[in-house]
Amino acid sequence: MSGKNLKIDKDNFGRRIDNYLFNIYKSLPKSKIYSMIRKGEIRVNSGRIKPTYKLALNDEIRIPPYLIDFKNAELDLKIPPSRIKAFVESIIYQNDDYIVVNKEPELSVHSGTNNQFGLIDIARAKFPLLEIDLCHRIDKSTSGCVLISKNKLFLRHFHEQLKANGVIKKYEAILVGVLKKDIKIQTNIDISTKEHHHKVKESKDGKKAISIFKIQKKYKSFTHAEILISTGRMHQIRLQSANLNHPIVNDRKYGLFSLNQFIARETSISRLALHASSISFETLDGQKVSYEGQKNNDFDILLSKLNKLTIKS
Repeated sequence: MSGKNLKIDKDNFGRRIDNYLFNIYKSLPKSKIYSMIRKGEIRVNSGRIKPTYKLALNDEIRIPPYLIDFKNAELDLKIPPSRIKAFVESIIYQNDDYIVVNKEPELSVHSGTNNQFGLIDIARAKFPLLEIDLCHRIDKSTSGCVLISKNKLFLRHFHEQLKANGVIKKYEAILVGVLKKDIKIQTNIDISTKEHHHKVKESKDGKKAISIFKIQKKYKSFTHAEILISTGRMHQIRLQSANLNHPIVNDRKYGLFSLNQFIARETSISRLALHASSISFETLDGQKVSYEGQKNNDFDILLSKLNKLTIKS
């Protein structure tokens, strides 16, 4: 039984195949697309691929026969007007090529099993006539700067900078324990465990991840740190912090459950203490730009309360 082939044109090369298929089959659950890729039902140039595969010009994607007549109706997300208003208020800067947003914590960038809509869905609802795409991702629990493209030309331009480690991102985090000195970390991060365990790990088979931890202020039992990264691996800062034995405060994946409970009880704040404070990159005309996103009040309140808190060893 033959399938259908989709040929990649100049508007779509360089995109990850999972993101490309999410856009083609908007009303198909993402879990179904991942399942088809994993089982080999979706192939590129007759070969198996991973969801992270970057499409090349003239690649041919084989689609299984049952998707040929798939009714790709748009989902009626019913995004509340208040969410669109909040999105507009979160815009730091925009022009004809991109939007910089200061994302709130606990807002996913994508919709999913537990999220009816995400940041990108809200952006598309606000700008329905534009080719809106995420330029990169940050975790649901992380607040701060997210870049959204308005056209495929800028999207490809930005992704080329990502490949060359030309995009600089700064984060602020509150770490458990007192960091003794500034430190540069280079490890390899393997995302192959993500689908089953929702966590990544360090492995020699992974991709290079570089982070520079700079101490902003030391507290009795915590450290306020700035982290500079030029690579954007999944959970990069969260994993590396945990492997330093200084997990991020309120990290439910890589932190300490009992300690998170204690901090939440003592401070009444349970958000992940990680904020993407700035992003720097080059525009299409070669201009270097940088944008900053202010921390939410709860981050500073958490800092203030942790200043008085001591963890017993």
